[in-house]
Amino acid sequence: MRVRGNDYRALRPDADFTPELRVSVVIPAYGGQDKLDLVLAGLARQTYPAELTEVIVVDNGSTPPLRLPADHPPHTRLIRCETPGRGSARNAGLAEAEGDVIHWLDSDVVPTPGAVAAHMRWHHAAPYLAVTGYLRFSEAPLPEKLPDDLEAYFEPAEPHAWLVRLIERTDGLTKNTDRPFSLHVGGATSVGRRLIEAAGPMDGDLVLGQDTEMGYRLMQAGAVFVPEPEARAYHLGPTMRMSHKERIDRVSYAHVADHIPAYRWLRRHPDRKWKIPYVEVVVDGTTGFDGVRATVDALLAGTMNDLRVVVVGPWDTLERDRRAPLRDPNLELVLVRGHYEHESRVRLATSDEADPAVPYVLRLPPGWVPGEDSVAALLELAREDGLGLVNVLLDETADGIVAARLERNAYFARARMLARPGEELDDVVDEVSGIVWVSGETYGFATEQPEPQGRRSVYRARLAAKAEAQRLAKEAERIRADVVRWRDEAAKWRKSAVEYRREIAALRKEVAGLRRDLAAERRTRNLRTAFSARVKRALRK
Repeated sequence: MRVRGNDYRALRPDADFTPELRVSVVIPAYGGQDKLDLVLAGLARQTYPAELTEVIVVDNGSTPPLRLPADHPPHTRLIRCETPGRGSARNAGLAEAEGDVIHWLDSDVVPTPGAVAAHMRWHHAAPYLAVTGYLRFSEAPLPEKLPDDLEAYFEPAEPHAWLVRLIERTDGLTKNTDRPFSLHVGGATSVGRRLIEAAGPMDGDLVLGQDTEMGYRLMQAGAVFVPEPEARAYHLGPTMRMSHKERIDRVSYAHVADHIPAYRWLRRHPDRKWKIPYVEVVVDGTTGFDGVRATVDALLAGTMNDLRVVVVGPWDTLERDRRAPLRDPNLELVLVRGHYEHESRVRLATSDEADPAVPYVLRLPPGWVPGEDSVAALLELAREDGLGLVNVLLDETADGIVAARLERNAYFARARMLARPGEELDDVVDEVSGIVWVSGETYGFATEQPEPQGRRSVYRARLAAKAEAQRLAKEAERIRADVVRWRDEAAKWRKSAVEYRREIAALRKEVAGLRRDLAAERRTRNLRTAFSARVKRALRK
């Protein structure tokens, strides 16, 4: 089954599945022996087969050292990692794990008996899933022994509020969203081993935000993220984040901004360079200096600043002719390298393989020059419509069509996992996301463009545009005020019209009455006249 976007509902995993996959539960721990004992007791009660479950507890330098209690799952072992940090401890456990699925679990999270099975039914449905359970935060006193009824003992408890809000506002993460990876929280998340092998281990250098950063790399590797409400667990006490959210966010955001391009709100600086750009543009550097320069310079001058250009050529074997440079057969390549080797947003590469951590890759033929907003507009189209590939038709010749391609790395990674032998990769991308063709002319691509403006000119143009926007805003406000005034006057006119209609109706009734009275009077007068005439005639006789 091929999931489109992040709409995992198409998988429909069977609750009565036959367990076959092995799961490795990795628990990093530093101190807290009393909580660890309860966690291991909870794992010992799981309904998922014990013979398919291994538990690896990683003591991250505790003093005194941690120990395994009597109540623990049969295939449990304790290892030690002296390198401090939860990321390092998890990586140590990952290196020891042998399961088909890696289940991250914190040492203060007690799973309910069916939690692991609820995770694993999804992994039996597809090998490219990251499943997160629902945590509830309990402030109940720690029991000496894990109670039989976890709900009765640990409730009332608080839900994982921000996670619930994320799931609710995205219809369970099935709507088009750039950040489904935010669901990857290490307290109770499971991931297919194949995905972790593609994404790589935890980043041990990050101080905070390791879970989210790894979630981002899992997405780039093709993951689908699944929230599973039946995989319930109790967090023993509040988290540090619940008590110090603003301080933690301050530290975390300062580090993850370099690693997670999807967090656009952390990259508002107009001229910053980031470790992982939002888009990488691949340009063939072997076709001639002038065409390459026109394309690259236009890209660097565009409104999408969070960008890196990869110019592909044989740079590792390129030699310069220092005696007769004008007759150098490699002159065009030498010019390209000389022009861009010190530009920080240009990378000279020998392969057209893009960085898998970059969200989008634009493959653009040299000599075709994007407009100032072309790349930004294509990215907006791909992002809003959840597309895996946007083909840009540039030209049609006798030899065929000339096109650029904007690829979303995450969907291409998933397509590579799912493609059958001989199947076109683009066809799979179309199934898991979507493909469209657009006109290059519509999006501002041409073979010639105006010279890029200098920063001073751009600054002045921006000020002029801002002033014009302010003027138009004031004009719009004036028009809105006029409309309100006209509406008030129209309401008065409507009110007056209603009153006039009522008065006219009353007058009409009065006139009708007068007409009836007049008619009656005329009839009476006629009768009197006729009577007088008869009397006179009678008297004459």
